[in-house]
Amino acid sequence: MKLTDLQVIGEELALKWDDGAEAFIRLDALRRACPCAECQGERDVMGNLHKPPAKPLTPASFRLVTLQRVGTYAVQPSWQDGHSSGIYSFEYLRALTANE
Repeated sequence: MKLTDLQVIGEELALKWDDGAEAFIRLDALRRACPCAECQGERDVMGNLHKPPAKPLTPASFRLVTLQRVGTYAVQPSWQDGHSSGIYSFEYLRALTANE
């Protein structure tokens, strides 16, 4: 599965896949689904989830500044509030938009 195009259109991210499928996800939903350890936590070797206290999200948290491709498998958004550690694999994006 490859992402052939992505564009921000208003408050949504539009995605086009190599199989011809197109999908949209709201930017606020994209940010709330950030897969980074700071947002989702991470598991230790015993399987215990360690998650820092949630940071309050502000309107700047949902304003996309840049969207970088990571190799041929993911994208990494940078948000206006400075958050940029989430790497969204194409597989993860496809799963997120399947629920939209």
